[in-house]
Amino acid sequence: MKILLVEDEPNVAAFLHQGLTEQHHSVDLATDGLLGLRRARQTTYDLIILDTLLPGLSGLEVCRQVRAHDASVPILMLTALGETDDKIRGLDAGADDYLVKPFAFQELLARIRALTRRRHEAPSADNVLRLADLTLDPVRKVVQRAGQSVQLTAREFALLEYLLRNQNRVVSRVDILEHVWETSFDTGSNVIDVYINFLRKKLDKDFTPKLIHTLVGMGYVMKEE
Repeated sequence: MKILLVEDEPNVAAFLHQGLTEQHHSVDLATDGLLGLRRARQTTYDLIILDTLLPGLSGLEVCRQVRAHDASVPILMLTALGETDDKIRGLDAGADDYLVKPFAFQELLARIRALTRRRHEAPSADNVLRLADLTLDPVRKVVQRAGQSVQLTAREFALLEYLLRNQNRVVSRVDILEHVWETSFDTGSNVIDVYINFLRKKLDKDFTPKLIHTLVGMGYVMKEE
């Protein structure tokens, strides 16, 4: 894969660059936010690894501007901030996942595999998922509601695809963590609620009927009422 690594700590940057290169990835390194944003706009990457605290331009702002330019590239944020509010700010800026420093390199590789697996899967061309006036094309990575294109991040797309493949069936938080995040996660976190809200704002807020439903204490279900 071609990866953009935006990290200003020399030791961390050198460690990650060497490790990812040894895994046969092509890695471009940017040591400040402005350079990272410029490279993200000029080059197509399979993944962006983005530190939160950067000189020049914060990681959150880089993430927001990258998302405005490319809605689908997976973004993994690295942060020394472990508070839930800090994590949610990163996700709200458009990140698909986050990893709190310090972390094991193998965990980073697991997060990368989980983020990029669906991006490179190729379902059959006739496998378009539908519910009411909502469609999701897994091959072209296109989502439409009432004929209008809806821009989703890689993680939002993966979550919506899972919900649609299980439409009319209640899926629990554990189900979602196992099938969408595909890695260990803090089950006490409200990150799933955050992503459900992201989807609701993009898919349900301005449309009828509402398709994403919460069953308190049980989970979520996509269905047409």
